[in-house]
Amino acid sequence: MTQPTSLPRTLIADLASLPDGPVKVQGWVETVRDQKRVQFVIVRDESGAAQLVNPVNDDTAETAATISGLMHGSFITVTGDLKADERVKLGGLEVKVGSLVVESVAKDSPIADDSSIDKRLDWRFLDLRRPEAQLIFRVQTTIEHAMRQHWIDEGFIELHTPKLMATASESRAELFEVPYFETTAYLAQSPQLFKQMAQSAGFGKIFEIGPAFRADPSFTSRHATEFTSIDSEISWIDSHEDVMQLHEQLLAKAVAAVVERHGAEIEERFGITLEVPTLPFPRIPHAEVKAIVEGRGHTIERADGDLDPEAERQISAHVKETMGHDFVFVTEYPSGVRPFYHLRPEGRGEVTNSYDLIYNGVEISTGAQREHRIDVLEAQIAEKGMDASELEEYLDFFRYGVPPHGGFGMGLARVVMLMLGLGSIRETTYLFRGPTRLKP
Repeated sequence: MTQPTSLPRTLIADLASLPDGPVKVQGWVETVRDQKRVQFVIVRDESGAAQLVNPVNDDTAETAATISGLMHGSFITVTGDLKADERVKLGGLEVKVGSLVVESVAKDSPIADDSSIDKRLDWRFLDLRRPEAQLIFRVQTTIEHAMRQHWIDEGFIELHTPKLMATASESRAELFEVPYFETTAYLAQSPQLFKQMAQSAGFGKIFEIGPAFRADPSFTSRHATEFTSIDSEISWIDSHEDVMQLHEQLLAKAVAAVVERHGAEIEERFGITLEVPTLPFPRIPHAEVKAIVEGRGHTIERADGDLDPEAERQISAHVKETMGHDFVFVTEYPSGVRPFYHLRPEGRGEVTNSYDLIYNGVEISTGAQREHRIDVLEAQIAEKGMDASELEEYLDFFRYGVPPHGGFGMGLARVVMLMLGLGSIRETTYLFRGPTRLKP
């Protein structure tokens, strides 16, 4: 069998732009139709799929034998003649095989189209070969790029904060402990403390996209023990309104980029017509949200007054029905359900200058104006029953001066899940980590 020539590799998505003639494609075998007089192979690469055709005769007998023995998932290199043919359903073109080399032979796949999510996660590298799965991570890439471009254009500094910490970054609940030489370290639940340190350092505006860890035993569709957190913090704000404006601008630009780059394929693969959200996003105070939700027939039974998942779905449905919007900021959360560092407006100690952002019925982010006055911080730490001695390094940020500031943290996998109408962040996380999953 003739070996491939020195032709450069062509991505399958680029074949349509080429004239008829010699090409080289490389990818994995998706299907084989082995007929008596002609063989068809569907080969897929990271950009798409194409049909290979091999007429069976004495001149092609060696290639025909190779194709007859091809296993699905095997990686191959093919050179041949590209020919446009509108009768071919797959892209209106095909490649007549000149030479075919099997680079890597695959075993029978242990998963099928109807395999459970847990089975597919066991064999994630095979599951990710699906074009739908690859689209998920192309969308994720576009979201991150669009946000990062906005931050850079606006003069933000990107940080990479440590994930090993001497103390808890949020609270001692949901905290992973790690042996660290002669002491104990903790995996960062968020970059919160370090984001605020950057404000005291005079950085002004910062962002980070990085891992965060929560020792949360939940098995829900939206919780993970390790996730990618999108964080931003800005100085010299007047209130949490400044943070919300940044937040909605980032998301509007991210969705617009996804629509432009992937909108047609998202509609084809997931049946969703993605629309760019209008600005500003709706804003509804927490107390008003509770009244709206109760008016729709749902009673929030949580003792702390926080919204439960059904309340999030109900307020999202209300906003969609009355305002035609997929996003809503729920503002002025009660201080009892917010951390010690959320600022409480003057004369209204029962609420905070904070918000949750809900997207298509699910909370994706919490943001707030931070308390920057050291005496108030110390009082709120005591009120929460926390040990101030464990926060001495954090409190030093404020003892030496810090501007009014605020920011948010947002789960990337949740955003992608809700954007594409998927049922679980297991689908939108490259390698999911949960209470019972540490592999692969």
